[in-house]
Amino acid sequence: MQLGNLSQDELITGAIEERLKLPSVSSALLLAFGIGTIEALAMFFGSGLFLNMMGVSPASPMRRPSQLFLSLRALGAPAVVVSLAVQGVFRGFKDTKTPLLYIGLGNLSAIVLLPLLVYSLRLGITGAAIATVASQYICTFLLIWSLSKRAVILPPKIEELEFGGYIKSGALLLGRTLSILITLTLGTSMAARQGPLAMAAHQICMQVWLAVSLLSDALAVSAQALIASSFAKFDYKRVKETTYLVLQTGLVSGIVLAVGMCATFGSLAKLFTNDPEVLQIVNTGVLFVCASQPINTLAFIADGLHYGVSDFSYVGWSTMVVGAISSLVLLVAPSIFGLAGVWAGLTLLMGLRMVAGILRLCWKSGPWWFLHQEVPTYEPIPTSDSMLQIDAEWESKVELQPEKVDYTYAITTE
Repeated sequence: MQLGNLSQDELITGAIEERLKLPSVSSALLLAFGIGTIEALAMFFGSGLFLNMMGVSPASPMRRPSQLFLSLRALGAPAVVVSLAVQGVFRGFKDTKTPLLYIGLGNLSAIVLLPLLVYSLRLGITGAAIATVASQYICTFLLIWSLSKRAVILPPKIEELEFGGYIKSGALLLGRTLSILITLTLGTSMAARQGPLAMAAHQICMQVWLAVSLLSDALAVSAQALIASSFAKFDYKRVKETTYLVLQTGLVSGIVLAVGMCATFGSLAKLFTNDPEVLQIVNTGVLFVCASQPINTLAFIADGLHYGVSDFSYVGWSTMVVGAISSLVLLVAPSIFGLAGVWAGLTLLMGLRMVAGILRLCWKSGPWWFLHQEVPTYEPIPTSDSMLQIDAEWESKVELQPEKVDYTYAITTE
């Protein structure tokens, strides 16, 4: 839902009204709350089952604190899912500043609450979970408050909600997300079977890997918004230029991140632990964390490009196939190569995602046909006197009476 919130038509026409009435926004928020509630109930009542699936036995010293932490963190699931949906709405508005501000405030609240609850009030892992959940709700409430000033959160009539589009594209995106989560969870499960030290080392590597990789997701967010806006206006030339630019920028950024991580990985690992045995195992993951950064960057960007042209079907099915292949490797490799087998399986996941995304761009049929031939440019020509203002890029607010405006399209080839 974060990726598919605003339709292309809404991206163009949404700015016409001061307070937008977008059925997709209301539908996304209601679905997000429902899914988040289901997740919360599943994690709260099924925490023991999930830990069993991940290889944490009842006799393990990790069992009791893990179950307590998971049960408490489950309470934050509705806030997290709704927050992701709201971020997707702002992404559709091409507004990345607002989510950055309020997510930053949410994280700042966690920074304040964590030492207070964990150390000052001596709540330990319970305090850590409470602080995290509280910060998630703070972030979500701020995002919803900001969104309510720009769009109608809930329509006056239930009939105005549009769930059909989410059943179609949302189901595929849900399958994609589940495939990735299942593969990552399987990797964690395989690492847990290697023992507490290996599990601790794996978690450190995973946190650094994900944190740095998500920096690359900023490029994917920008690419999705720019591509969707231009694609909806039939500006294939702009889409083509943006696609090539983002891919080139992503490759360079990935290489820079890889070099930077390689130089600082040892210092970053010491921020998580000072246990020499854990650090020794962590150092064996340098190749996994660093060398995979260019792959991760291109994989994220490829997904963003495909979302921009609403190619949800391909992304969903390809990711499910990739997840199945990577999961098979994760089931076998760790028993032979240990923790290195886990990291190899996760790197394979991102590598195959990148390959699948790039291959789609090479197809001469489908939504990317214009990358391989002369590009027709469609220029909207307003023919009504009601049009007061419109700029060359259709990105300024338009003051008009929509029902009285007629558009014709002049087609040129560049």
